[in-house]
Amino acid sequence: MERNIFQPSVNLLKGNVWLDALFGLEKENIRVDKNGKLAQTLHPKVFGNKLKHPYITTDFSESQIEMITPPLPDIKEAIGFLETIHDIVSLELTDEYLWPQSIPPILPDEKEIPIAQYEEDGIKDQEYREFLAQKYGSKNQLFSGIHFNLSFSDKLLEILYRKLNTALSFEEFKDEVYLKTTRQIMRMRWLYILLYGNSPVVDSSLELHCKLAPYKIDKNVIALSIRNSCYGYQNIVELFPDYSSVKNYQESIKQMVKEGKLKASKELYSPVRPKFIQSPDHISYIELRFIDIDPLTKAGITEEALSFLHALALYGLLSDETDQFETKDQALANKYHGGVALYGLNTAPCFFEDDAKRINIWAKAKTIIQEITALFKKLEINKEPYLNSLKEVADLVENPKHRKIYKLLEGILEKGYIPFHLDRADQYLKMSQQKNYNFIGLEDTELSTQLLLREAVRRGVYIEILDRKENFVRLNKNENVQYVKQATKTSLDNYASILAMENKLVTKKVLDEHGIRVPKGSDYSSADIAKADFVLFQGKPVVIKPNQTNFGIGITIIKENNDEATYCRAIDIAFANDSTILIEEFIEGKEFRIFVINNEVVGILHRVPANVTGDGTSSIRELVGIKNQDPLRGKGYHTPLEKIQLGEAEAMFLQAQNKDFDYIPASSETVYLRENSNISTGGDSIDFTDDIPDSYKRIAVEAAKALNVKITGLDMIIPDHTKEASDDNYAIIELNFNPAIHIHCHPFKGKNRKLNEKLMDALGYH
Repeated sequence: MERNIFQPSVNLLKGNVWLDALFGLEKENIRVDKNGKLAQTLHPKVFGNKLKHPYITTDFSESQIEMITPPLPDIKEAIGFLETIHDIVSLELTDEYLWPQSIPPILPDEKEIPIAQYEEDGIKDQEYREFLAQKYGSKNQLFSGIHFNLSFSDKLLEILYRKLNTALSFEEFKDEVYLKTTRQIMRMRWLYILLYGNSPVVDSSLELHCKLAPYKIDKNVIALSIRNSCYGYQNIVELFPDYSSVKNYQESIKQMVKEGKLKASKELYSPVRPKFIQSPDHISYIELRFIDIDPLTKAGITEEALSFLHALALYGLLSDETDQFETKDQALANKYHGGVALYGLNTAPCFFEDDAKRINIWAKAKTIIQEITALFKKLEINKEPYLNSLKEVADLVENPKHRKIYKLLEGILEKGYIPFHLDRADQYLKMSQQKNYNFIGLEDTELSTQLLLREAVRRGVYIEILDRKENFVRLNKNENVQYVKQATKTSLDNYASILAMENKLVTKKVLDEHGIRVPKGSDYSSADIAKADFVLFQGKPVVIKPNQTNFGIGITIIKENNDEATYCRAIDIAFANDSTILIEEFIEGKEFRIFVINNEVVGILHRVPANVTGDGTSSIRELVGIKNQDPLRGKGYHTPLEKIQLGEAEAMFLQAQNKDFDYIPASSETVYLRENSNISTGGDSIDFTDDIPDSYKRIAVEAAKALNVKITGLDMIIPDHTKEASDDNYAIIELNFNPAIHIHCHPFKGKNRKLNEKLMDALGYH
């Protein structure tokens, strides 16, 4: 195999297609108590069997959480997924934190460190950990970090394969891609450590022992990355696999096991490791294992750092190899790795002997970064996060004091090693608690979908985004596969029932036939006829709405129907959204959204129409702007509440009150901007689940049964909810076929009814 087979592709392919890849992350965090001591509690039971949960498990210790993302096509999305797992775990802990540092916290004696416990199907895993404890010591096992799993997309590899026209099979070609990338990152991994090393200090409860001569470090001296140094967790002796081919690589590791240097292949703690998942004979992806946890960010890693690693991998693939990467070459790479980890904190020129020459490590770093930048320019890669990453590393080389580790050291020196990291852990827990609804990285999806996916992750259900724009996902656990759109469109409801709910005219007829009260009114398919009927509705409060609508779109409520122009304009608005409209009596009373799942009422909300409260000096326009600054308010169902709009519907409703957007309400005066109370139009949600009599709940269930639906958000008008239901003191306006769950999970006022959990139960994921 020619060593430079990939270099011609630099001239054969241009653009961001070079960045097509899948990225996965694995992060280890130790659980600690509020004093910074290693937690002695068991792995949280809520996450179930450690061996079967795809996202949340343990590493060596029962106190060492491991979080695993699936392979994802975007680095930012992968980090978001990891941070979401972090949030989910944090919220399940009681009086504990996730320790945000690669170096362990306050540790007990070796024998008091709890080794991960497994059920019968994991007895071999437990025995292996007990072997590691004996060989390396339990304390050493608690060095934690982040693994970055990288695979080039099959699309990119196939394009390269065809353009390079090699005699290799496609699988052999992929192996060569990953082998070369592995060798090159092994050679250059010191550069990442130099820029992003972040484990400088240890607690006195951890005694350091360097496993490899000749490095020595005084216990009072700090380092750049103790985890990556000879004092960190690595094999007792240096081991040198053969990276020349897949066969030679696997045979060399088998020989190490045969000679007793390793108990199993997984005991080889190489900084970069080819992974054989899809086939035992071919590489699926590579795993980069030298990443320190970044204590200054909740996820423990930044987009810039991982973008640089990806750029380094591409550079490694396309650049020339300077040696055969035999034993002596690997030993030299290890020397750079270990030397930078120990002494790279020094911002002065840091020299290491290389073939009897003294090398300025900062000059060498600058050269590599310049070459990567030039390569990206030649490849015409212009994706902003990558260009920003290269600018960042160029700055770090020119200004080493800009490295994050100096901010970390400043905090440690000010507060102390344990207090500083406890303070960060507490900050991150509060952040997890404050935004406990978003699935980070998927914030563009509907919030109800985000909540459902968060619960799926918590329960260990595999998730796959099939159509992001449509919020269409696939869930899978124990062969139970469910397709879900917008959180509540599921296989539980048949198509006819969904169509019936979607059609308000059909809904009214079916409910009326079952003796359930609905508003009286008429349907129209002609705007002219509807407008001509003004005289029939004049002076009567009416609701004018499209036959098929959702989220309050196209609905107008007219309390005093005396202005024919307003009436006609409302008809035009309704017809703009459907070919059939309804004009119904407006029933006085409070509107309640009653959520039914499997013939059970699981949540009830009163939705207050969009409103502002005056301060005596600010206009309605200004008050809306102030209220919309609430971080819980957003647009497009991505937050628990929606921003209040200042559109035509609001202007019409204010006009009926002889007000406009410039009106200044008196102090404590509440002004409503809409009659309809949809959250989607800026309304406030107030939980009433425990306050509504069961008689109304029974009616809601009967209504769902009448249309044969399992999931619905039913809108009911109740004049006085303190009185029991009768034949004429309520009316059902509609049944919604895709009701939002987030308004019940995060109401403006009231209790979280956890409808995402109830939906997962209904789908069979207990």
